[in-house]
Amino acid sequence: MTNWLPDLSSGSGPLYQRLADSIESDIDKGVIDAGAKLPPQRDLAYDIGTTVGTIGRAYQLLRERGLVSGEVGRGTYVLGQRTADPKPDLEPAIQGTRPIDAPSGKLRFDSTAAPDVGQGAVIADLLARTAQEHPHDISSYTRDFPERWYEAGSRWLARNAFRPSPDSIVPTLGTHAAVMAAIAALTMPGDYVVFEHLTYSQIARSAGLIGRRIALVSTDDNGIDPDDFERVCAQKHPKLMFLMPTAKNPTLVTLSAERRQAIAKIAREYNVALIEDDLYGELTDDPTPLLAEYAPERTIVAGGLSKSVAAGVRGGWLSCPPAYRHRIRVAHKMMTGGLPFLLAEVGARLVTSGQAGEIRKRGIAEIQARLAIVRDVLAGFDIKARDNVPFVWLTLPDPWLSGTFKNACLAQGLLIDDEDEFKAGRSEQVFHGVRFGISQPRRREDVAGGVAVIRRLLDEGRAGYDSFS
Repeated sequence: MTNWLPDLSSGSGPLYQRLADSIESDIDKGVIDAGAKLPPQRDLAYDIGTTVGTIGRAYQLLRERGLVSGEVGRGTYVLGQRTADPKPDLEPAIQGTRPIDAPSGKLRFDSTAAPDVGQGAVIADLLARTAQEHPHDISSYTRDFPERWYEAGSRWLARNAFRPSPDSIVPTLGTHAAVMAAIAALTMPGDYVVFEHLTYSQIARSAGLIGRRIALVSTDDNGIDPDDFERVCAQKHPKLMFLMPTAKNPTLVTLSAERRQAIAKIAREYNVALIEDDLYGELTDDPTPLLAEYAPERTIVAGGLSKSVAAGVRGGWLSCPPAYRHRIRVAHKMMTGGLPFLLAEVGARLVTSGQAGEIRKRGIAEIQARLAIVRDVLAGFDIKARDNVPFVWLTLPDPWLSGTFKNACLAQGLLIDDEDEFKAGRSEQVFHGVRFGISQPRRREDVAGGVAVIRRLLDEGRAGYDSFS
């Protein structure tokens, strides 16, 4: 490597970070071959006019990224190029643990979509009126968004003191598409996106499929550990973090105001954008200020109708800082093919007419009745349930394992989710928990029957499930 010098003319951040990024770029481009020895720290410091300590920090950062190895007295060597490394990161994005086509005849406790409280009749009326009043818009592509779509998003995303203006809104084809548009717009292939070990992992898997790398941040019983978030920022230099500060899926943890403040401060220091998924938060009466109130210049708030009104409408919105809005809107169109007029108009009418709010109230009442059943039947077991939220996190007693319990439920005709369904990447952490939703069975009697199956399995233990045939 005697003829090689890093290019430090571009990039941002401290010199050691720019040096590490330059070396990583040259490794990826093949300028520096696998097995090559990097210049001795003292020589490189002299060549670029800096201190040995700066070079040492850059080399340490490269070791943490898994790019080099070093031995005292031998030097620092480039590891094999990462041709095989992306595969493990992408495997969770492709696999998951939930089948795409669920077995027929099973009771669905693996969904948290809004319960059926008669909203079909309301939506049918809106569909008919929209078709009558906008036949040309339905027959063509949606190129112009009416102001009422932005107003609907502004109203629906408002919570506590957070009041987004209509000109901050991006209407989207559901919350998932909204979040993915933001990730695609604000990051590049190879960039790190931060996720908690347990979260709505469909986003992490989708991010992996478009070439983003996953960085995991540790949590405790109170949610994201700010100290570990800072460590991830210093080591991985992520561009963005996805999180659910209120009623997180699947563990129902809600971040305190103090932790939200700490996360906002760290994100600002390391220039990390934040995606705040408030899909379940909008069901709660939690008074904690939204993360967007602490870091409005870098926080994107996502929400929609799927858990509160009707998942089939696919209504969703983002509230974005001004610098992000245009890029995200373009990315959403490119990734989804565009927003269907019919769905967007029905979603907006549901909100602006007040009917979405009324449906949400009826849905919450139904969820509360079903939660009462769960709390009664599973009294004495380690469950986490939150008023108004349509799922439960169950910590399994010994000797149950998460996957084994899921299979035992399946054998009894009940679909639930094991913890692996919510892992954003390869994690050594084991939580011994399962999540089950209570909103999709048609009747409360079906909920009671499904929870009774769970109770019976817990009472019997694995000896009641294991087959010796």
